[in-house]
Amino acid sequence: MIDSRTAPYGAFLMRLALGVMFLAHGCTKLFVFTPAGTAGFFAKIGFPGWLAYPVIAFEVIGGLLLILGAFSRWVAAIAVVQLFAASTVHFGNGWGFSNPNGCWEYPIFLCVIAAAVALVGDGAFALKPSAKRV
Repeated sequence: MIDSRTAPYGAFLMRLALGVMFLAHGCTKLFVFTPAGTAGFFAKIGFPGWLAYPVIAFEVIGGLLLILGAFSRWVAAIAVVQLFAASTVHFGNGWGFSNPNGCWEYPIFLCVIAAAVALVGDGAFALKPSAKRV
């Protein structure tokens, strides 16, 4: 049974954590690795280099939207696709964060959290709730 008194706060925590993670990763790509460096890395691992630019934009803007609680379901649904694509780079590395070149557990976990946010919606403290509450 879902506790309707506390469920919106659980949804908020998932949305906030996912948003902060996206914002942090997007800002790291933007300010530390630079867009050109990120494009080079994408090309090195088999993705088209130009894909780095929309990914950076999505991570920064999408992260902010999730934190604010605006269009959360849409952002999270797109994030499922982006996170699954990012996971494919790590599938051959196995399970466990200590494996060389990373692993797939973290990006898949984030993929599942994004799917949960897409399903449950904004939760509490949303700037623009995704649906009316009854």
